[in-house]
Amino acid sequence: MTRDDDPHEELRAGVRDLCAAFPPEYFREVDARRGYPDAFVDALTKAGWLAALIPAEYGGSGLGVTEASIIMEEINRAGGNAGACHGQMYNMGTLLRHGSAEQKARYLPAIARGELRLQSMGVTEPAAGTDTAAIRTTARRRGDRYVVNGQKVWISRVQHSDLMILLARTTPADASRKRSEGLSIFLVDLREAIGHGMEVRPIANMVNHETNELFFDGLEIPAENLIGEEGKGFRYILDGLNAERAIIAAECIGDGRWFIDKVTRYAGERVVFGRPIGQNQGVQFPIAEAHIELEAANLMRFDACRRFDAGEPCGAQANMAKYLAAKASWEAANACLQFHGGFGFAADYDVERKFRETRLYQVAPISTNLILAYVAEHVLGLPRSY
Repeated sequence: MTRDDDPHEELRAGVRDLCAAFPPEYFREVDARRGYPDAFVDALTKAGWLAALIPAEYGGSGLGVTEASIIMEEINRAGGNAGACHGQMYNMGTLLRHGSAEQKARYLPAIARGELRLQSMGVTEPAAGTDTAAIRTTARRRGDRYVVNGQKVWISRVQHSDLMILLARTTPADASRKRSEGLSIFLVDLREAIGHGMEVRPIANMVNHETNELFFDGLEIPAENLIGEEGKGFRYILDGLNAERAIIAAECIGDGRWFIDKVTRYAGERVVFGRPIGQNQGVQFPIAEAHIELEAANLMRFDACRRFDAGEPCGAQANMAKYLAAKASWEAANACLQFHGGFGFAADYDVERKFRETRLYQVAPISTNLILAYVAEHVLGLPRSY
């Protein structure tokens, strides 16, 4: 599909125009100091891009996950890193689909105006990992409040967010009919929680991706911050996870296209032994293969987004889109680094930074092995392996 016949070209052009004010040099400098791209996220917010999913009645654009994924894709394709702000996109779905009218009226307009950031989701725990039903963090009802105790790990953007979606166990596992029951979702005001029952410990990591370990010791949350029904949180969180995987797939597609554009230009210009290295099939074929796989992943991404926006089951499509896109972007990254030779390791070329960033998606937000296990069980009907 060319830009001329892309039904979303106007949206893409708007995001590209904004990103043009934040060239790769900007993100390179932020990465070098392990900082946060505040100016970039503020610009996205003021332009309304991060309010894409918020209905117009609350001050947003009323768009779908399809459009949200395109916004994130274009950020990565421009050389940026949407990981600094993508949480607001997929976390929004939990509040939109399952929040009360009062909760939406209280929070959504402020988020749309940029006065509040909802960029963090507290689910993963050290002992549970991707076995979400095994989480041990508890929230016990005491009068008009819930008291939270426990621990979370690999929780992103806590230090640059005002609100966090939190999953905690409100009914002991042994008192629930299923392991996935008895879990509840809360909206945590981080401005009140940090230092008052919640401790944040940053985790240094390979990617400049602000992530943390959280400790809860008697954190009190108003009962009115419970989202939906108590005990139904696992089902609610799946909606957010499907949106997350579709949006991450789009980001990987953006990464992959950045790598392919970068290496294609370089291979056409770099002359060794008297001819462009791009004339060699050993260079051409890995690039072409990555391009083909990206195009296939892109189709699956749009199928997952369409199903999500239509309210149809999309777990298989979202997982497969994330798998295909992460794999394709990683192959494009390897080709780009390999054919840049030593220059691929030089920070000024941005290849090594983007290489590190896209490698994350082989592991998170769900590992490739877990996706394969999901497809084997839920799509192919094979016996559960875990």
